[in-house]
Formats: sequence, C-alpha cells, structure tokens
Amino acid sequence: MIEMLVGLNVINDSDYTKYREGMTPILKSIGGGFGYDFKIAEVLKSESENIINRVFTIYFPSEEELNSFFSNSEYLKFKEQFFTSSVASTTIISTYNK
Repeated sequence: MIEMLVGLNVINDSDYTKYREGMTPILKSIGGGFGYDFKIAEVLKSESENIINRVFTIYFPSEEELNSFFSNSEYLKFKEQFFTSSVASTTIISTYNK
C-alpha cells in the first residue's frame, strides 16, 4: 500500500465537498481511501510557501493504482469541475509505503 500526506489551501469549501463526494467512489472502487482528514487553523512550521488549511492522508493499493486513479477520465472531470475552483494550492508533504 502507498499513502500520501497532502496539504491543501481550500478556498471554496462547498466546491471542495462536491469534489470529494464525486471522486471518493472512484477512489474506493480501486481499493483506495482516506485515512485522516483535518481542517487546520494554524500552521506553526512549513517547508512550503503554500498556505495549508487542510491536511489529509490518501492511500492506494499500489503505485500503479495511484497513477491510474489520477489519470482516470471520470476523476479528471470532477477535478476540472470542482477541485480547480476550490483549491488554491497543493503540497505533497510525503509519499510512503505503508
């Protein structure tokens, strides 16, 4: 299993919620999911210049499934429709085998 620790700067909670609702069934269909999900009020230290107000873990059965998920045409539709307008920046904090 491969897991990513991700930080986002969510600027539109409503659209981001729609994005999550749309993409989660696709993620689950390949055996992936979310482990943790936090809304962050204050960041004390960061190695990125990006603002981070949301942190979560997302996991996939394998690196191949991770790559397949992010290139899935149905996923890309949800990303275009809701993610682009709701997230100002993405920071991949870490990717690791679990």
